[in-house]
Amino acid sequence: HLFERDCSVQRRHQKIVEIAPAPLLSEETRKEICDHAVALAKASNYQNAGTCEFLVDEDGAPYFIEMNARLQVEHTITEEITGVDLVQTQLRVAQGESLPDMGLTQDKITMKGCAIQCRMTTEDPNLNFAPDTGRLELYQVGEGMGIRLDQSGYQGLVISPYYDSLLAKIIARGRDHQDACTKLHRALSESRVRGVKTNIEFVKKVLEHPDFYNGAVDTGFIDKNPDLFNVKTGLSVAMSIVKFLGEQTVNGPLTPIGTDAIPERTHPPLPKFDETEKLTGLRDVFVKEGAAGFAKAVRENKGVLFTDTTWRDAHQSLLATRVRTKDIMTVAPATGSIMRNAYSIENWGGATFDVALRFLRECPWDRLEEMREAVPHVPFQMLLRGANAVGYTAYPDNVVYKFCDQAVKSGMDVFRVFDSLNYVENLRLGMDAVGAAGGIIEAAISYTGDVSDPNCTKYNLDYYLNLTDELVKHGTHVLAIKDMAGLLKPRAATMLVGAIRKEFPDLPIHVHTHDTSGNGVAAMLECVRAGADAIDASVDSMSGMTAQPSMGALVAALNAEGISSGISNQGITTLSEYWEAVRPQYAPFECTATMRSGSADVYEHQIPGGQYTNLHFQAFSMGQADQWPLIKKAYRTANLMLGDIVKVTPSSKVVGDFALFMVQNGLESEADVLDQADTLSFPSSVIEFFQGYLGQPVGGFPEPLRSKVLKTGTPKAFPPVEGRPGADLDDYDFENEKKKLTYQHGETINDKDVLSHALYPKVFDEYMEFKSEYGAVKYVPTYAYFSPIKVGEEVKFDIRKGKEFILKLVATTETDTEGNKQVFFDVNGVPLSISVPDKSSTDTSMIREKADKSSLGSVGAPMPGQVLSIKVDEGTRVAKDTSLVVLSAMKMETVVTAPVTGLVKRIVVSPGDQVQGGDLLVEIDEKAPSEDKSASHVSPGELAPGYGSSIDEPPLRGVKV
Repeated sequence: HLFERDCSVQRRHQKIVEIAPAPLLSEETRKEICDHAVALAKASNYQNAGTCEFLVDEDGAPYFIEMNARLQVEHTITEEITGVDLVQTQLRVAQGESLPDMGLTQDKITMKGCAIQCRMTTEDPNLNFAPDTGRLELYQVGEGMGIRLDQSGYQGLVISPYYDSLLAKIIARGRDHQDACTKLHRALSESRVRGVKTNIEFVKKVLEHPDFYNGAVDTGFIDKNPDLFNVKTGLSVAMSIVKFLGEQTVNGPLTPIGTDAIPERTHPPLPKFDETEKLTGLRDVFVKEGAAGFAKAVRENKGVLFTDTTWRDAHQSLLATRVRTKDIMTVAPATGSIMRNAYSIENWGGATFDVALRFLRECPWDRLEEMREAVPHVPFQMLLRGANAVGYTAYPDNVVYKFCDQAVKSGMDVFRVFDSLNYVENLRLGMDAVGAAGGIIEAAISYTGDVSDPNCTKYNLDYYLNLTDELVKHGTHVLAIKDMAGLLKPRAATMLVGAIRKEFPDLPIHVHTHDTSGNGVAAMLECVRAGADAIDASVDSMSGMTAQPSMGALVAALNAEGISSGISNQGITTLSEYWEAVRPQYAPFECTATMRSGSADVYEHQIPGGQYTNLHFQAFSMGQADQWPLIKKAYRTANLMLGDIVKVTPSSKVVGDFALFMVQNGLESEADVLDQADTLSFPSSVIEFFQGYLGQPVGGFPEPLRSKVLKTGTPKAFPPVEGRPGADLDDYDFENEKKKLTYQHGETINDKDVLSHALYPKVFDEYMEFKSEYGAVKYVPTYAYFSPIKVGEEVKFDIRKGKEFILKLVATTETDTEGNKQVFFDVNGVPLSISVPDKSSTDTSMIREKADKSSLGSVGAPMPGQVLSIKVDEGTRVAKDTSLVVLSAMKMETVVTAPVTGLVKRIVVSPGDQVQGGDLLVEIDEKAPSEDKSASHVSPGELAPGYGSSIDEPPLRGVKV
């Protein structure tokens, strides 16, 4: 005999790892089972290599199970500890040699050291070890002293569902059990297998468990330690980026691109600053003295304070909100130093929340927290759309409260709360939510009209003073004047700020504008002279046009008047130089592609800054650049028809949609609209506005247009909403939604994810799917994120300090017969290739429908394989856990069961079909009435295989001789 191996660590009676010799086995028991094995072979006149299997109980008593008349997969570790080549020995015996001829007598066979073997398989631990198939895009198995590899894998190998899932046997040999265990763990940790799921991380967890490390395992080890199955799998950072870049190489950009402009590969200069200096700022006052103390400090400041909008509104207005966290974080420490004396840095809210998810594929919460960590001393500021939070519709009140609470926890300080109609009820909800969260309430009066024009009577000084009075009484800490279109002329600025300052001498005033008309610097100077405490501006290279006025120009002008801002022009210049070099990387979204300057006709059409850029670009991209003057005229007409409303997201979208609708339908006046109203299909945003879903506009809704749009008095009338739109909405069930999202997307769902889903459900789901597919694209340089790289081009990126990747696109092939292209990369000198479906040539008739992850009743294939049988019929009512479909792959059958109770609505596969993981198999209607008498009923029968039931069995050890 060649002594024994321990095979106790097993799942579903299949061995995970085997150990030779068996640890903690007494010499008495070892001799007994080895003698039994030899006696059994002699008694049966057995003439070959074979393996006798025993169970050993806790008292050391062995029980014979069976004999395998062959070598087993784990024979390698027997070879390692005895030095006997078993395969060669069998061949020599077959040639006529005897064991004594080869020196194999029992007295000469000894054990030396310890050996452990594990199987590396293409199985997914997160899908109950379902076999995975695909192409090995990278295949590297850890080697080194004491490691032996018996393997069949290689880069480029296609793993099919028709063969065993075994890729490699990794054998570690050491002085003792612990030494072998450490070496095997190292080899697995150094292994890189990409393109298919593997069990590597699961086996590593087995090796890390203290019971295994000490050899104290039995056949119930796996079942007694369910935490072993909590395995994190997924693409490595490098592989996810390779996959992303490969997809873009074959199919073009994965984010919508605005123009044909190509992102430039620039190298922005980093501003120099004293990195050792301990910085303090107004946030320290807020943290120590609260919101009231912050407001007091702002009001008592002798100069003027600035808010730097570069990180939000500036790029929202100039670059379609596309600036990525990567480019902000690069300059964040320098910004924190240069802006140490600022009122705030505006960096969040508004459109940045959904754009981060929708187009940048970044978590907006992570973005905020990263910025907070980099700049701990300057207050952060966000734009909160009152009852709409950072969305475009009304939400349940508890969503708004929860959002503000989490925003404060993630690092937000100042909340500029506005409503798109200045509707006080919506403003109050936002203010209350911020106050409850402990944030600084900066309630905003959204400015429109012209207080310097005596003919503008709707939005006059009395209107704004009365609105301010309501906000002050409701507890605002700071008042914001939000001039979203840049309508605040210098004379009007003096009048408005002066009147508010006179009426409310202790109230801090903060003014925001856009430079669309070119009057922004002059208007802000007048605001300061009239008593404003803080003003918004952006660094010079990110200012002007539809963004904020130039900070450098304002600081220089104020310095000349002896008004201090605490910000140096030299510092502003260094930041401006950085952003000037960054902007070309966002060339496809550059507003200057379609705009060459601002325009003073904004005083006529009153289009807000960000919307002005978007509408102008939209007209350009639709080939209607020559109609831009007509669109501006229609915007003014639409605004007056709607009642001359306050225009800021989302009310500005209503006016914009109405204007485009009028241009497209050749409607030039209110009379044209009213005459044809009965036959027109108005934009949904216009209908919802007149229903009251945004709130109540100043002066009420105009008639008869409202009745015409809502079809009042007809069977198809749209019902109006009374009062605050979200007041009657049921609370959002965060706990239940988290369970649903965890089922849909996995265990990674946290409370911030649930909030993102509450605000943007479809956008969040798409973001999670993208993240699952491509991983951490945040490391990709901006020019390569927005545009495919070329063959021969290198991309460098760091995933952490000292961990740099140099990735080079080497070549691509032509599309093969299966519709795929092979894309070849070099990653830090290692060749790597991936197969990417060419979407321009894919035969869509061969693509199966995918299961909808957001629906529990949409049952998908857990793995690639062949459909063996269908267990139910359409129209059958099934209970949860009822068997639906049996799949086969790699010698393993898997029963797919019903995740919910309901009616089988559709069966989209047939026996014999080949399916891929995620392909739709069965659709179950959860909401179908259970009283359906025509439907047959099926109860749970054969269930999917579990992990066994050995938890309650007495401890036994598996031993082979």
